[in-house]
Amino acid sequence: MEQKTTVLSSYVEESIPLGLYIHLPWCVRKCPYCDFNSHARDSLPETRYVDALIADLEASLPLVWGRPVQTLFFGGGTPSLFSPDAIGRILREVRALLRLPPNAEITLEANPGTAEQEKFSGFREAGVNRLSLGIQSFDDPMLQRLGRIHGAAEARRAVEMARAAGFDNINLDLMFGLPGQTLEQALADLDRAIALAPAHLSRYQLTIEPNTLFHHQPPALPDDGLIWEMQQQGNERLAAAGFHQYEVSAWSLQGRQCRHNRNYWEFGDYLGIGAGAHGKITDQGSGRITRLWKHRHPDDYMSRRGGAFVSGSDTLDAADLPFEFMLNALRLTEGVDRRLFRSRTGVADSAIAATVTALTDDGLLEGDTTRLRATELGQRFLNEVIARFLP
Repeated sequence: MEQKTTVLSSYVEESIPLGLYIHLPWCVRKCPYCDFNSHARDSLPETRYVDALIADLEASLPLVWGRPVQTLFFGGGTPSLFSPDAIGRILREVRALLRLPPNAEITLEANPGTAEQEKFSGFREAGVNRLSLGIQSFDDPMLQRLGRIHGAAEARRAVEMARAAGFDNINLDLMFGLPGQTLEQALADLDRAIALAPAHLSRYQLTIEPNTLFHHQPPALPDDGLIWEMQQQGNERLAAAGFHQYEVSAWSLQGRQCRHNRNYWEFGDYLGIGAGAHGKITDQGSGRITRLWKHRHPDDYMSRRGGAFVSGSDTLDAADLPFEFMLNALRLTEGVDRRLFRSRTGVADSAIAATVTALTDDGLLEGDTTRLRATELGQRFLNEVIARFLP
């Protein structure tokens, strides 16, 4: 693969935070809206896959020598299908090979349909300290339309099990704009989620993605006006309940923001391990920023030998970096420190000055010499705002 190799400014700081993402790609059943690299399978090749993960991690070490890992995230698929012994083995290897501070945030995604008290307790004992539950809705007919394997009662029990296992940092994933959903149903879902008192809520609008069943057989979704009402009235209820919106789809109680996801949004570095996992690494000497990705299909990934897990990579050109940075940074509701743009990209502020001025004149951005943020109008048309930073 041909790569672009522009050398960036030496202004890039050595303190860029590093996260670790570990992909566990299997689930019980593929949801019709899901475009993630997930695969339905009756039985897991658990030991073989964990062996491959460890070999992948060992082969990746030269990319991150000496750098502490601030956050670790088990994503999927359905990571909670794996046993606590497997998760514990992975974490022991991570601690042996990398610098994982005692206060590192370690998140595991779980499906309420696979929730077991013994498993949750085992995950907590292994070192997982944050649990993310894929609830999506508390309406049983709606869950059936979404192809979920759990019901509302199981969702509530999963939260109870998580608390009994010792988790006090729990995220609930919730969707709105579902097939046939009314405003009252969307707000009722949110009220039920708030009543469970999670530390964090991720609330997403359902979107139809390519290469999904919903893309080939589109369901009837609420119109744009109704979806806007679901979002706005939902935002008001979350704020009234003491949640702070710090990103377009993320709400948290004080001190409970997702540090791993925040690192993505602030253009931090992350190492991706597992089938189809992506990473973004800044070379601390040259400042070059490289994106790389692993072989996607689990069987192909597990068959790799000699460290040949990387499927492709691309070193970013300086001209691409304003868009790459703003793609996620402008999702943060409080905006982004302009010094962070310079320190994370190595690109001078002058490279974005004209675009920032034009967007400010259009009422889509606001800020000063130290900070940039999207206005309320800019948040509503965020994709268009970010696209203005394309080369």
